Amino acid sequence: MTSSSEALSLDSLDARLATLEARLAGTHDRLAAAEDELAILRILAAYSPRVDSGDAEGVAELWTSDGVYDVDTGRLEGHDGLVEMVTGDAHQGLIAHGCGHVPSLPVVLLDGDRAVATGYTQLVVRSSKPGRYTVVRVTASRWELERLGSVDAPDRGWRVVLRTARAMTDDGEGRALLGRSRER
Repeated sequence: MTSSSEALSLDSLDARLATLEARLAGTHDRLAAAEDELAILRILAAYSPRVDSGDAEGVAELWTSDGVYDVDTGRLEGHDGLVEMVTGDAHQGLIAHGCGHVPSLPVVLLDGDRAVATGYTQLVVRSSKPGRYTVVRVTASRWELERLGSVDAPDRGWRVVLRTARAMTDDGEGRALLGRSRER
């Protein structure tokens, strides 16, 4: 037979254990969200070095096989469209002259196995003056991503489904895209 003080002590221990389990579950959820956000940031950060080095296959691997890059200069569909962009004359000319796609740190919003990231990219091109570079374009981007693989994969399975990119001009499309930075 247990005394009332032992029962009270067991109840107290059960309550403390329940509290610790809840805290541990909350910590696990926050850690998983941080891992997802970091994986997404790494995917977005990988775009610039890959596109500026001419790694067409590497760029395509960031997207789903049927992913879309909707830029104001054209719409690229699937891996073939992305590879064609990187290997095309216009982009190869930029690379040969000297360029860099310089991204900002985007706002990332997670929603289970879907996410969006909104930010800027500057296209910087080597100037005709030695040692000088010129920003020739500032682009607003909205990246829509989906987790398709295992959470245990290094990239946690995230891939770009759609990237919408609009130049920051007086037509307001870029500004409107940035205005969606709080939307999932």
